[in-house]
Amino acid sequence: MNTVQDDAVMARASDTQTVAAADGRTLTIAECGDPDGFPVFWMHGTPGSRFAGQGLASAYADVGARVVTYDRPGYGGSDRLRGRRVVDCLADVSSIADSLGLERFAVTGVSFGGPHSLAVAARLSGRVARAECVAGVAPFDMPGFDWFAGMDAVNIDEIGWAQEGEDVLAREIERMAAAWLERVANDPSDPGEVEFSEADRAVLANPQQQEAMGRMLNEAFRQGVWGYVDDTLSLIQPWGFDVTEIRVPTRIHYGLTDVLVPPQHGEWLAHNVPRAEVVIDEQGGHFADPKLVTERFGWLVQPI
Repeated sequence: MNTVQDDAVMARASDTQTVAAADGRTLTIAECGDPDGFPVFWMHGTPGSRFAGQGLASAYADVGARVVTYDRPGYGGSDRLRGRRVVDCLADVSSIADSLGLERFAVTGVSFGGPHSLAVAARLSGRVARAECVAGVAPFDMPGFDWFAGMDAVNIDEIGWAQEGEDVLAREIERMAAAWLERVANDPSDPGEVEFSEADRAVLANPQQQEAMGRMLNEAFRQGVWGYVDDTLSLIQPWGFDVTEIRVPTRIHYGLTDVLVPPQHGEWLAHNVPRAEVVIDEQGGHFADPKLVTERFGWLVQPI
């Protein structure tokens, strides 16, 4: 791309808008990539914010993707929706799409954003062209499924706090968030208590990734920890939809060295999302390799 195009793309990456949800809440959104490209909703992980993934705006533009991100309720500039379920994201995505005049779009989600992208694929199939779930979790507490096998102790602790209730979870998340933001400010190369795989440590060692993560996290916690709290509580509750409902072309990505969302989650989704295309990174962990973004988003914007 020429310099004029690059400048336009990066300016678009910093755009922030507000949209009214159907129930009157404020949703805060951002866009990046090709302003005239095919729309792709990018559902952030936990914790997260609309700034997640925006450092790759030029890569999105290269494949003709207009990427739309938004703060889930309780994060960044979006009002909290206490007691929300995963499926409740449908109304917010619909409100944002309507506000932007987007009749048809693709959707992708990473980590706990993955189930949200699958919800959109399942229940807004008339508007969704393609869907993607990257390092996404399987539904919680399924008979015969070892949800915690191979999972780092930090995530296991979070689920335990959630099972004790909102008050306990909020107190512990506040403590974790404070320590996390301190590391980001003082030593962004410090991975904290998580025993990340070599692949994830390599991604986290990248200065650009560190800068992007710092911006994303500071915005995520701008109004407190309630987005994180509500995400975690909704994770262990029924999601409000079944992945077997999905009829649109869907990709399931997962890495075999992921300790935050171990590979059996990806395997379960691969077997239960109808006709899913499965992409396994044998060396990959939880954080997607930025080098793979062009191929991923190129697939998402392909015409059906």
